[in-house]
Amino acid sequence: MVEVTVTPRSSLADRPVRVHVRGLAPSQLITLRAWLRDEQGERFQARAFFRADAMGEVDPGYHPALGGSYSGLYPMGLLWFLQPDTPFRRLLKRDVTGSPFRIHVEVFHGVLLVDGPQDRPLASCEAERWFVGAGVQRVPIREGRVRGALFLPP
Repeated sequence: MVEVTVTPRSSLADRPVRVHVRGLAPSQLITLRAWLRDEQGERFQARAFFRADAMGEVDPGYHPALGGSYSGLYPMGLLWFLQPDTPFRRLLKRDVTGSPFRIHVEVFHGVLLVDGPQDRPLASCEAERWFVGAGVQRVPIREGRVRGALFLPP
């Protein structure tokens, strides 16, 4: 049984996470896809192709991507290379204190270049990326023409 995990499942957006796939056949070719929806409902996604090792595992921190949204060894590549489905959109988080980005990570058999309704993932999981830590207070700043926010630790 194929399993994909993101560790830790809930983390701050500037902290590294580990994506790990196990339960594959040795040397199996797979597509790892990460996607999220922003606050306006726009979908951003990245995909990378990997070949499983002799133990049937894939870890983007140790196995280089063979192609897709990026190629090479990028442990956080699936999150760094997120692109919008609609051209010229930007991934922007306006409500940094209220909710996280929910990242969906999916594993597909073979090379998946485009999405189709018949494509079913072998495994999937969800992770949260928060922009403000627990207990941090956001104080808006408005002084003359200066606008900003001060984030105070607990």
